Amino acid sequence: MNAFSDIAPIYHPPMDPYVSLIHSDADFLVFDKPSGLLSVPGRHPALSDSLLTRVQKEYPKALIVHRLDKDTSGVVLMSRNRKAHAFVAAQFEARSTEKSYVAEVWGRVADAEGMIDLPLAIDPDNKPRHRVDSEHGKPAQTRWQVIEYRENTTRLRLFPMTGRTHQLRVHMKAIGHVILGDEFYADGDALSAADRLLLHAEQLTFRHPNGSDVTFTAPVPF
Repeated sequence: MNAFSDIAPIYHPPMDPYVSLIHSDADFLVFDKPSGLLSVPGRHPALSDSLLTRVQKEYPKALIVHRLDKDTSGVVLMSRNRKAHAFVAAQFEARSTEKSYVAEVWGRVADAEGMIDLPLAIDPDNKPRHRVDSEHGKPAQTRWQVIEYRENTTRLRLFPMTGRTHQLRVHMKAIGHVILGDEFYADGDALSAADRLLLHAEQLTFRHPNGSDVTFTAPVPF
């Protein structure tokens, strides 16, 4: 019996640019992942194309340190050896890295800045969607700052203090301001307002094995 459905998932990853390298050194590679490309391959053969598989064609020993959702663009870090991987993975585990995202959300966010502290869990009836779940959810915190108010939307900078799946997307929905173009959590005008998810991993800061704090930035494409 075939382990996979006869119906292949719909997946049309962008091909140009094939890979966008921001930085390379002896320990790390930093990329600007486009929206629509998986960070790592999916289980179905039709989902084999990903940033990692593309990178490994040139850097066979590359290991991914963290992931972005398929529809989120921006900074992705990979290690070039296991020692560097362990060094920086420990920082992600300890939440000592600094990450910032830019998002455009539906409506006018009333406060100029704030914090969302709502636990998240998988929605068992709507996988792979997640939801706020005060009983079974894992702790999740997101800080936000308003960048700009637009006609019907607000441009925000988001700072995830934790790294839960779909955290920023679910937290924005929870406060009544879904991210534009979000096929999982938006509908109506908020969904049709953009032809992609308007969420971008703009900046990542971490401690390099050489002892310096390094910051990498990917320009916002929307």
